Amino acid sequence: MPSIRLLFLWHMHQPFYKDLVSGEYRLPWVRLHGLKDYYGMVKLLDEFPQVHQTFNLVPSLITQIEDYVRGEAMDPFLAVAQKPGAELTADDRRFALQYLFQANTTNIVGRYPRYKELHQHFSAFNFEPKSAEKSFTTQDFADLQVLSQLAWFDELFLQENDVKQLVAKQRSYSPDDQKFVIAKQREILAAVLPAYAQAAQKGAIEISASPFYHPILPLVCDSDAGRVSSPGLPLPHQRFAHPEDAREQLRRGLELHERVFGIRPRGVWPSEGSVSDEAIRIAHELGVRWMATDEGVLGRSIGAYFDRHREGVLRADAAHKLYDIYRYEHDGAEMHMVFRDHSLSDLIGFVYAGMDADEAAQHFIHNIKVSCEPVLASGKDAVVSVILDGENAWEYFPESGREFLRRLYQGLQDDDAIECLTVSEAIERHGVENFAPLTQLTPGSWINSNFNIWIGSPEDNRAWDYLSAARDFFTEHTDAATPEQRELAYEELLIAEGSDWNWWYGPEHHTENDADFDELYRKHLSNVYIALGARPPEHLAQPIATGRRLGRFTDQTSYIHPTIDGVNTGYFDWIGAAHYVADRRNAAMHGKKFLLDSAYAGIDENNLYLRLDFTDDAFLQHGSDDVLSGDFDIAVGIDSVGASAGDQSKSKRENQLELSVVEGKLVKWNLAPGVKGAETSGGGTEICLEKILETRIPLTEISAHPGDALEIRASIWQQGLPVDALPAEGAIRLRVLRENEFEAIASEEHWRA
Repeated sequence: MPSIRLLFLWHMHQPFYKDLVSGEYRLPWVRLHGLKDYYGMVKLLDEFPQVHQTFNLVPSLITQIEDYVRGEAMDPFLAVAQKPGAELTADDRRFALQYLFQANTTNIVGRYPRYKELHQHFSAFNFEPKSAEKSFTTQDFADLQVLSQLAWFDELFLQENDVKQLVAKQRSYSPDDQKFVIAKQREILAAVLPAYAQAAQKGAIEISASPFYHPILPLVCDSDAGRVSSPGLPLPHQRFAHPEDAREQLRRGLELHERVFGIRPRGVWPSEGSVSDEAIRIAHELGVRWMATDEGVLGRSIGAYFDRHREGVLRADAAHKLYDIYRYEHDGAEMHMVFRDHSLSDLIGFVYAGMDADEAAQHFIHNIKVSCEPVLASGKDAVVSVILDGENAWEYFPESGREFLRRLYQGLQDDDAIECLTVSEAIERHGVENFAPLTQLTPGSWINSNFNIWIGSPEDNRAWDYLSAARDFFTEHTDAATPEQRELAYEELLIAEGSDWNWWYGPEHHTENDADFDELYRKHLSNVYIALGARPPEHLAQPIATGRRLGRFTDQTSYIHPTIDGVNTGYFDWIGAAHYVADRRNAAMHGKKFLLDSAYAGIDENNLYLRLDFTDDAFLQHGSDDVLSGDFDIAVGIDSVGASAGDQSKSKRENQLELSVVEGKLVKWNLAPGVKGAETSGGGTEICLEKILETRIPLTEISAHPGDALEIRASIWQQGLPVDALPAEGAIRLRVLRENEFEAIASEEHWRA
């Protein structure tokens, strides 16, 4: 009987935070995720011996873990956390307030009552460390120092008696408690890599690799690849083309794995699932047997579209194409390839955190079985690849998602129709005659099947130009350098080729640590010049990232097709949409309620899509002040401004979407032209309000035509009074363009007050 062969691949990765010259780690996320996720994710499989999986460990992550285990890594977060509370300087105290609360406020901070209490106390000062610092006692800081570390401990370590006792104490932590929690961290980190080695040795997992410092291999080979997957994309002034660096990155990664785990990896998850013919050729020449990427890359390569029913289940023809193992053969290079089911992977990453654990597990298994039915009915095995980040998602689940994973793994293990295999096991069982042929590959990544996250925006392109200048300087001056100088300079170049820097540049992603990433990237490039005995160029002293802390707007760059369900079913659904983020920190109105955090807006050929995200404070329980759990109205003005300013009768068409919410539930809505006495319209409009508000409105319903501009503003009303608005002034402006017209404005970033 044919079976479902389910391939989980968990990608474990953090940027390279170490400054090779100073030796300091700029950010703590290797250490903190090492405490919470890296160990527990693999150790959990001891309970489910039939659930085999693949774990992809990025080599630069491994080296950073090793540094912490040896006691050679120190980050400023750890330095402040371990310093005796009575010895903290004013700067230390402000640093602690600024950074030791950087965690999910519900599932990490909120899990510990005292940690939550301290966070709420900090919130009373609008999260301004300078204002709050003097109101925190030495004991407050001692408790913050301990709890900010303890909160990241893996569930398995929280069950140990000494740790349980520390958790039960809740507050009034002593210097000895502080020393214990710091020492325990090193013990936990020391257990991580051996846990993977042991699991691999007994056949429970396969360990795959990525290029050493996580570069986008196709772009390192040739930055012009960005325009192959996105014709018309703006490119850096200077072309970067160093396939020899791409080879070195991958070679080093494979060799490090062999040193640490005793076996050379058979498979590679290329950084961000980024592939091209040249990248595959390099991997083939280095002995790699399989690679993985996203379904979108497969679709573009074979001219297919992986269409799904509304419930997320693949249609029959799409299932036959996706649920297979491909044999790539091109220009002498050969590679087995699997392609991730985007929908199933995103369900775990972005949806199930908000569901009951058992319900989520059953939903996942049901969707797999229904999607695979057409393949099984034809007598073939269905190979389903579920590939996603193995660390960040668990912050959004209660107790790091362990209950969900246990219920999921138990359900899979008990189901005779499903085999959970490593990628190499699936390849071995598939049979040579059953591999689907693949003779050409359209370059792309797991995000939108292109490289637009990492190249194309003004910031991204500036970062590439700075990298090219440093790479050229290295080539021109390496002969005159000592071996030690060459080695250090080249290492810094390889680090700067990593994908993480450009992940944060450009309009798509932002974090509280944007400035740290920017500075660290420029520091790595500066170190290239310093290592070779030269002064870094002046441009490396200036930030690449432009200011982001005022109200921020980014234009739409591509058509979007989000699922309208009110719970953010897919993070990538809204990539390419226009995005407005409000500035809430510098507001002049002290005590004002801020409920609207950001808005997304975008079109496709037929519809306008709008999403409103609410602030965390909007959902806090404040009795009658808890606006979003009570009664309120939402008003969304949507004006369509005609392309012809000379046609006054058609220059502006006003529309108003009004929603009524009772006890937190949407009870009715109305879409009508924004004039008195207008008849209600809205046929074909779809609206969902759960954690977020999502809408789909046919462009015909708002009289929007190609070439028009849409001006959008949203407000929340309570008891007849406006409570909050987004934007506070003006409107979000969106252009109605054909899909190919977005290429001209791809990745441009616009700022509006």
